[in-house]
Amino acid sequence: MSETIAGVDLPDTAVAIQAARFLQETGDPLLYHHSRRVFLFASRHARALGLTPDPELLYVAAMFHDTGLAVPFSATPQRFELDGADHARAFLLDRGFPERSAEVVWSAVALHTTPGIPARLGPETAALNAGVLTDAVGLRLDQLDRDRVDEIVAAHPRGAFKQRFLRLFAEGLRHRPDTTYGTVNADVLEHFVPGFRRTSMVERVLNAPWPT
Repeated sequence: MSETIAGVDLPDTAVAIQAARFLQETGDPLLYHHSRRVFLFASRHARALGLTPDPELLYVAAMFHDTGLAVPFSATPQRFELDGADHARAFLLDRGFPERSAEVVWSAVALHTTPGIPARLGPETAALNAGVLTDAVGLRLDQLDRDRVDEIVAAHPRGAFKQRFLRLFAEGLRHRPDTTYGTVNADVLEHFVPGFRRTSMVERVLNAPWPT
């Protein structure tokens, strides 16, 4: 039977259940509760914005959006968002989903930390980004019904989310600092890793192998 939280029906399809189980078995419990809150906030925002994302695809995207922080899915150093996106796509393709659906989820996960762009793309990408921003930094929190917010947090408590989430972020990135160039991820390493210094675009242009 489908579970309903804050007026949102959580998908109870086989792939949704498997995605949630995967996150529970491989990730920190904090990431599981965060990801479920992200889906719920994303769904509430989608309604307010007139978006109609596919609930199953949005749920899978939410479950995988931060998995790249916990498990190195790729042997090639790359942004953690791409790790999660690649694994989510493979997860869906392995279960018979069409390439188009897998690409929808890939885009949503890959772009979930990118400022400005997701809101202009498909409903799953736009909604996921809105949910992530609400749970991580409180953006648009004041646009949600307080009773619904309280229901979501009661079902999936935040605990010491701010401090623990940032430390999980740092641990997931400190072994691949170069992948944070040009992203918000560099902020985390700059705060938590002694001696880390971000490379700027200005430096890259000035140090390019051109005479002028």
